[in-house]
Amino acid sequence: MTGRKKKVQISVYLDQTIMTMLGDYAARRDQPQSMIAEAAIASFLSPDADERREAAIAKRLDQVDRRLARQERDIGIAVETLAVFVRFWLATMPSLPEPAAQAARAKAAERYDAFVTALGKRLAKGPKLRQEISEDVHPMDDKGLPSSTGL
Repeated sequence: MTGRKKKVQISVYLDQTIMTMLGDYAARRDQPQSMIAEAAIASFLSPDADERREAAIAKRLDQVDRRLARQERDIGIAVETLAVFVRFWLATMPSLPEPAAQAARAKAAERYDAFVTALGKRLAKGPKLRQEISEDVHPMDDKGLPSSTGL
């Protein structure tokens, strides 16, 4: 004998779906079902199983936190972009007399359709505006100097 421990055989009743999952997993890994069941039971009964589960949950929460931070940044960029555009537009667009305003509204509808088409193409192939903006940009104060207050 080569120092191998004798294993004890047990009978276990499994739900058919669990048994199917076990069989499929064993076939994919080219391992015996008993070895996979033994490893699963050992993992379940391990004293550090709770710590491993907690570490896995913490890792997933960290990923979610990073995604939320990116979304918050992206929304901030979108809001500021819109605000800058609206300020610029309001500052540069004079009021038109009524006959010219009607022609302008018709031209605006045509330009809006072109804008939506261009936006759709940009979103489909990129690059995205958020990828063009550095994450290291610091806000400026009214004098154009870096602000210490953050966003």
